[in-house]
Amino acid sequence: MAWTFMIYRAAAAILEQGLRLRASVGRPETLRERLALMDVPRADIWIHGASVGELTSARPVIEALAQSHRVLVTANSLTGRDMAAGWGTAARLAPMDMPGVLRRFLAQAQPKLQVTVESEFWPLRSQALANRGTPQAMIGARLSQRSAARWARLPGIIAPMLGRLAGLSAQDPDSEARLLALGLPPAAILPRLDLKLLTPARIRPPRPDPHRDRTLLAASTHEGEEALILDAWTAARRHHPDLRLILAIRHPQRGDQVSALLAQRGIAHQRRSAGDSGGDVLLADTLGEMDRWYASAGLCFVGGSLTDRGGHTPWEPAAHACAILHGPHLSNFRDAYGALDGAGAAQPVDAGSLVQQVIALAGHPDRARQMGWAARAVLDDRAGDPAALITHLRELAGKPR
Repeated sequence: MAWTFMIYRAAAAILEQGLRLRASVGRPETLRERLALMDVPRADIWIHGASVGELTSARPVIEALAQSHRVLVTANSLTGRDMAAGWGTAARLAPMDMPGVLRRFLAQAQPKLQVTVESEFWPLRSQALANRGTPQAMIGARLSQRSAARWARLPGIIAPMLGRLAGLSAQDPDSEARLLALGLPPAAILPRLDLKLLTPARIRPPRPDPHRDRTLLAASTHEGEEALILDAWTAARRHHPDLRLILAIRHPQRGDQVSALLAQRGIAHQRRSAGDSGGDVLLADTLGEMDRWYASAGLCFVGGSLTDRGGHTPWEPAAHACAILHGPHLSNFRDAYGALDGAGAAQPVDAGSLVQQVIALAGHPDRARQMGWAARAVLDDRAGDPAALITHLRELAGKPR
């Protein structure tokens, strides 16, 4: 046993004693729950995700497993726990990585399989599950180069944890390669899945529609971008008089400001906040309706990319098979846009070329449709097929009790 692990275990045991004393005095419910001093329901499969983001991305997998097995979901945060409880599954705060805590938690839950979402590594949890003969799996695993370098300095801890995994589905090829280099057995590799793309991949793209072909959506725009979009749309209308515009601003509280900009340019428009949904120009200044606008437009400019905001996700327009235009500022989604650009599914533009690209694509709806379906194909490929993974996890869990 590595000295680093022995030191970690000893420190965790000492800390646990102090926390148990605190729980007995103040009796804070959240601390008692994390120390497994409250009832833990039995489950066939224990699924753990850090918080809301991780659990939301894994929801399609969690719900599928819950159809055949009893599932217990744990999270490190109250918001994550409460969200999972709303899905109809048992949910608890995750047990702390301490010897006594894990003994109590596992003695009550008695899982036949433990699944971690993304990449949380807890040495004592890993060993406790192995001691009970409980298979362990990880889905949507990701590991940055920086994190991999840190773990490489602790081979006595990371290698045993990876070696105990019965299955791992990585989010991307680079993460998979890093995990293999740190000690993941090649036999544990499962088909890659990007969990965050499973939900958009479930969207059914709209059927081809001439009305959609003649609609430009400017999605999630920021201050400084609306004027450029209006320039492009106005110029394109000289060539294509029936081209519509949906201007879906990122922050609805800017609705009056953008409406004034349209009025200054003499552009008649309707506002969604006033209950409107048609017209040649629609200012979409509400929340929660982006799917509706993506489904209504064959050509989409994704905002936050002409001004330096890092860009917004391309996967929602890709889910709806929109042809995608984007600016040069893409730090939030550089890899995603690189894949879409490379597949001919998205086109980079700047303030000067935006006009030409809108004119060109509005005049060639077949090309725009090809781009849209290419974007959808990239999304489906990157998301992966969860069916095989779900089947494998069910096999690891065995028959439900």
